[in-house]
Amino acid sequence: MRSGIDLASLDPSVRPQDDFFAFANGTWLAETQIPADRGRYGSFDILRETAEADCRRIVDDLGAQVDAGTLVDPTRRKVADLYRSFMAVDAVEAAGTDPLRPFLEEADNVSAASEIPALLGRWMRSGIGGFVTPFVNTDDRDSSRYVVFLEQAGLGLPDESFYREERYATIRTAYVAHVGRMLALVGVGDAEAAAERVMALQTHLAAHHWDVVSCRDAVRTYTKWTFDELAGNAPGVDWGAWAAGMGASPDALSEVIARQPSYLTAAAAALTERPVEEWRDWLRWNAVHELAPYLTSALVAENFDFYGRTLSGMPQLRDRWKRGVGLVELAMGEGLGQAYVERHFPPAAKARMEQLVANLVEAFRRDFDDLPWMSPRTRAQALEKLSMFTPKIGHPETWRDYTALEIDPTDVAGNVCRAAAYELDRNLNKLGRAVDRGEWFMTPQTINAYYNPGMNEIVFPAAILQPPFFDVQADDAANYGGIGAVIGHEVGHGFDDQGSRYDGRGELRDWWTAEDRTRFEARSNALIAQFDALESADAPGHHVNGALTVGENIGDLGGLTIGLKAYRIACESEPAPEIDGLSGDQRFFLGWAQVWKGKAREEEAVRLLAIDPHAPQNCRADICRNLHEFHDAFGVVEGDGMWLPEDARVRIF
Repeated sequence: MRSGIDLASLDPSVRPQDDFFAFANGTWLAETQIPADRGRYGSFDILRETAEADCRRIVDDLGAQVDAGTLVDPTRRKVADLYRSFMAVDAVEAAGTDPLRPFLEEADNVSAASEIPALLGRWMRSGIGGFVTPFVNTDDRDSSRYVVFLEQAGLGLPDESFYREERYATIRTAYVAHVGRMLALVGVGDAEAAAERVMALQTHLAAHHWDVVSCRDAVRTYTKWTFDELAGNAPGVDWGAWAAGMGASPDALSEVIARQPSYLTAAAAALTERPVEEWRDWLRWNAVHELAPYLTSALVAENFDFYGRTLSGMPQLRDRWKRGVGLVELAMGEGLGQAYVERHFPPAAKARMEQLVANLVEAFRRDFDDLPWMSPRTRAQALEKLSMFTPKIGHPETWRDYTALEIDPTDVAGNVCRAAAYELDRNLNKLGRAVDRGEWFMTPQTINAYYNPGMNEIVFPAAILQPPFFDVQADDAANYGGIGAVIGHEVGHGFDDQGSRYDGRGELRDWWTAEDRTRFEARSNALIAQFDALESADAPGHHVNGALTVGENIGDLGGLTIGLKAYRIACESEPAPEIDGLSGDQRFFLGWAQVWKGKAREEEAVRLLAIDPHAPQNCRADICRNLHEFHDAFGVVEGDGMWLPEDARVRIF
């Protein structure tokens, strides 16, 4: 049996005791160039490229069937036609900016702030955002029902910090110039002055945005308002007209969850406090920005110049076919995913994963039984929650119905708008209905996984179930260090700083004793401090935000700890063999570190440090220094780079 470790990526010139990430991946890092169309590149991206190419073959095959007149499945016909509409370059160029005209004319005709809410509702049906984004999800306090959440929005830069921190001053200047050029390309008069007004309004909104750390807080971001309370707390906005514009039923906003209530109050006030000229320019910009990727080459190039080159350091726009596959993923992901599963997800993979998940859950159960800092009362409820976990592996049991979605093979911009309306209606139609616990929030071809606290479920799409995460033919050690730790990571999210606030039914409820919460937070705070001291390997001098990344870091630490425990369970009947000169535990930790193999351009690394709740790859790999078992496996001693004194090692699970 093969080890599952990529031996060619190892760098023997680096001691694993000094820099484990570099030892596990150093040769690959030295020999690999980040592709010109990417801001970062690593294990996830390599698999994404594979899945992307697989999906391209699918849409090409479907297109050939359309030409041959043999494609009868209506959903797959729409997939083929959507892709073709994006690839029809001549038709896109011939249409020019015509798809934007109705939106620009509506913006031109706004004479008073009172007209804006209804307009924003209508535009939401075309995928053009406003100063608030609605989404439908299970009520955090009552997981048996759906409710509308209202999320802060309205900015063009990645985060509110980009509008206020001095380190982003150059980006702000570049952004205003970019907005001006984009508006000029679509014929907006005095575009430079208009861009300044857009920036002024966005800066005002950004000043009231909650920061990324506050937005992680499940309790702080739950404020339930009735419609009358919404109108009273955010006056100046005709919320009924906004909902009607979206096509929502009159009672859709009978209750809402205000994620950032103070922002809603401030944004509503801005509607009447800020000059209507600013709002008109802001509306024009929103329309141009949202539709630019589907319009002329000049708009596409300018859009990429700022969002790709300036923000992420990418020298080259992605090939058109890749962007076309991306559009299909965005608009009809499950329609494409059903065909992907038929070709690329063997039943054996699901069976092996089910066993891995069972072992990880059992490892968590044993861990909770022995956890010294958790009291019997909290332990009992933690075990109850664990018993109620729902694992989803590979793909949905019931596929999404795209009957209501109209696709025109000659009209890509129209398809984008119609797809937005379809998705909006699909979500609004959940209101008042039974919760669909079979729904997936990732497609099968997505290289990722997630935990959904509102449904207490862990979800593993088909495409992630391949090396380096998972190899049916490989020894257990690398699989438990890879997909096993990822499973543990997702289960661990149910007990991280925010997931632990939800019970087994997926409801926001404090089921911990005060003493246990205090002990848990002490460990979490130690992890925050540990990561605050770390830097991205790709942006030296730029530190990790420990408070922003703490949930994912708890997931990583718990996943690695429990993944190792599950590996030991799998080896209970037979000792782990030595393979490629490596012990079982050494292969386990290398399997973990090689999952995080990757590098980023400095611009992208800096951007991600500001907004990404995940720590940089090198920091995620090296979190293993918190485990006594890692020190034992590689003989790490005081004075080594990976050494952590025992009293500084954080162990939560």
